[in-house]
Formats: sequence, C-alpha cells, structure tokens
Amino acid sequence: MPENRTTTEKVAWITGAGSGIGQAAAVRLAAEGYAVALSGRRAEQLEETVRLVEQAGGTALAVVMDATDQTAVDAAHSRIEDKLGPVTVLVCSAGTNVAQRWWSSLDPDDFSRVVETNLTSVTRCVLKVLPNMRERGDGQIIVVSSWAGWRYMSVAGAAYAASKTALASLVESLNDQQGRYGIRATHFCPGEVRTPILLTRPVPPSEQELFRMLAPEQVADAVAYITALPAEVCINELVISPTHNRIYAQNSAYAGTPEPASDDRSPQ
Repeated sequence: MPENRTTTEKVAWITGAGSGIGQAAAVRLAAEGYAVALSGRRAEQLEETVRLVEQAGGTALAVVMDATDQTAVDAAHSRIEDKLGPVTVLVCSAGTNVAQRWWSSLDPDDFSRVVETNLTSVTRCVLKVLPNMRERGDGQIIVVSSWAGWRYMSVAGAAYAASKTALASLVESLNDQQGRYGIRATHFCPGEVRTPILLTRPVPPSEQELFRMLAPEQVADAVAYITALPAEVCINELVISPTHNRIYAQNSAYAGTPEPASDDRSPQ
C-alpha cells in the first residue's frame, strides 16, 4: 500500500468540487464516511472545499484538474488511486455555460467549450473509473445534469441544452452495458440552484429569485440519498426542483399564458 494512503473502502471523486453543487456534495459525502477527492480548475476554490470537509470531520484530497484535458484527467485519477484507493463513487459536477447563447450570437468555439465541459469531460472521467468498478463488481456514477437535460429549457441556450440532454443517453448506455457488472448510473437533473453558473445568464436572476431556488446543500442531500441506497438499487434518473419553480413561470410566459395580477413571478 502506498505511503500515506487512506484505507477507507469508500472513495468519492467529485469534479467541479470548487463551488456550488460539487462543493456541497463533497462536504455531504465526507459526512457519510467517504474519503473525497476534489477536482476542479482553481486551486484556491478546492482548498476552501478541503477546509469545509475537514471542518466537518472528513478527509479530502484536492487535485487541480481541467476536466477537458485528457492528460490532466489521467494524472488526477492516478494520484487519487495512489493516495485514496479505487474510486467507488464518481460525481461528475463540472459544468459551464456562456452569456452569448442564442443562435443570433452563438460562437462555434463557445459551443465546443460548453460541450467539452458538460459532456465530453464526463466521458473522460467515467472511462477512468470503469475498469476498477467492473473488476470489483460494484460502482456508482452520478452525472449532474440539469432540468435542461430532462426537458427543453429556452433560457439555457443551445450549447448547454444540447450537452445536458446528451447526458441522458450517456447515462442510459452505462446502465444498459455496465449494470450487469454491478455498476449503476444516475442522470441527476436539478432545477434552478443558487450557484455561480447562473451569473452567466444574459439576465442574471434577482436576489429574491435566487432565494427561492434550491440551495446546493439540498441538492447534496439528494446525492447522499442516491449513494445510500443498496447496491441492488439503481436510480436511473432523478429530477428535483424548488417548490416555487420559476421554470414553469418561464414556460407559461413563452407560451403566452397570462399570469394573475397578484403573482410576483418574473420570468427571465
């Protein structure tokens, strides 16, 4: 066994762990007894997640990684296995979007960058963990998608919607081909969550609107619920949203449905 290696059999690798859902999921899974490996592009953000995990009594390893760079993914996975052991749970939470997301202003390079981060990077990480999961006959993959990956959502834009929708088929192919080896995957589709990515919208939500959204910690609770289920149970897809769901208001507005005068919803 390598020197300083953690002996836990529960190792969670979380991409996009520097903020938002990824950070909250790391803290929550650490509380459930996982040694958590944290990946992201910004070292300072990962160190903050490490601090939060350790503050909660958990164990964390920060591994700076650009999920769109295969060499970086290879190196990160090797370090995680060396320090913590084989990954038993993979949570793919890295994601991005761009402000110029309509066809009238869409840039091909921006489209490619969004697809690389939201879709291709998931494939890179999954391919790293599958061999050991198959050998053990057990493993779990949670792909953090979006409401926009479950139902069309105009405000998400072309690149984000296309990349997140594709994750549904990617996850289904995993359950189809790898379920027989004890590997289960979840297409995890949160509605609006108070995360930094919302600031990339052409019209960012107001403070009042942000307050009504899901908190990252609430989404992390759902991640923990999925991982706590018996190995014989696969949650193929899970959709959660705030009770006051602005997405319905937006869809009503786009469809021309009149809103009651007393309703203070403001679709954007």
